[in-house]
Amino acid sequence: MVTIKDIARESGYSVSTVSRVLNHRNDVSPDAKKKIEEVVEQYNFVPNNNAKRLKQNNSRSIGVLVKGISNMLFASIVEEIQQMIGRTEYALAVTYLDEDADEVEEAELLCRDRKPIGLLFLGGNPENFKKGFSHIDIPCVLVTNCVDHVEFANLSSVTTDNIAAGKSAVDALFAAGHRDIGILGGDIEKSYTSLQRLLGCKESFMEHGMVLKQETCYEKARFSYDSAYRAMGRLMKKYPQVTAVFAMSDVMAIGAIRALRDMNYRIPEDISVIGFDGTELAEYYNPKLATIKQQYKTLATRSVEILFAQIDLKRDPIHEIVPFEFVSGESIGRINHKEEQLL
Repeated sequence: MVTIKDIARESGYSVSTVSRVLNHRNDVSPDAKKKIEEVVEQYNFVPNNNAKRLKQNNSRSIGVLVKGISNMLFASIVEEIQQMIGRTEYALAVTYLDEDADEVEEAELLCRDRKPIGLLFLGGNPENFKKGFSHIDIPCVLVTNCVDHVEFANLSSVTTDNIAAGKSAVDALFAAGHRDIGILGGDIEKSYTSLQRLLGCKESFMEHGMVLKQETCYEKARFSYDSAYRAMGRLMKKYPQVTAVFAMSDVMAIGAIRALRDMNYRIPEDISVIGFDGTELAEYYNPKLATIKQQYKTLATRSVEILFAQIDLKRDPIHEIVPFEFVSGESIGRINHKEEQLL
């Protein structure tokens, strides 16, 4: 039986975009609408309205909206959330969004279609919450970004301090003697997380008596291996003297390392690399990846606990900062007068 995921895969668009077309939403480009409708017609796909009505009548579900399909940290957090919710009377519905999607707009659609009693956002942009969250009236928690400045009585947040963590990553490279430092991160116009981590990078540069020249040392990429691989190539072309790279996720870091090796650079003898997230893959990668480790179990546990407190006890919103940890790994080499040695 053909499902909405099959339609998304065949059309090349996200499940959320397909859902908007099937629900006759206007906020879809004409090209996307045309392509999706062609695939729907090709497979004679008919939405399961009976299942849809059943979901609408189910008022015991918790929704999780995950931004980005390649985010390994989010995968770990989702696994923890599934285990916690599985021990309760609630059902769990996980929806994956493109990393550039408007998560609040998607949440509004989800609330209308499935009627969850609470939502967890894994990733999100506070600007999206400012402009659209007033239409959502159920308890919600934003995970991995802070919204303490966005005052809604039903919105909490649990996050790592991304500014401090970004600074810590670049501090580690400066401590190893590097000065020509490149950065791979998301589109700061759309990714609030990338913007926060970049602000931390700038603080580190200033503290070390330097100015971060963004047009030279910052290269935009999506949070995926392939995108980071290509971004690393662009960075080396415009900044060939780079000796160290901070990638804003472990996935990005591994994509960057593959690109550097394909260009015959050794890691860390020629170029050092530090990632972000502290995923299990980082620990077993060769070389073991230096990274900023987020406490994913704590992020998951506290987000669920806070959401339940809002649902069951009508508690006020809570905004928590979860500590991070620098993991030295094996991918940072010390540089001294153009000669490098391992830390």
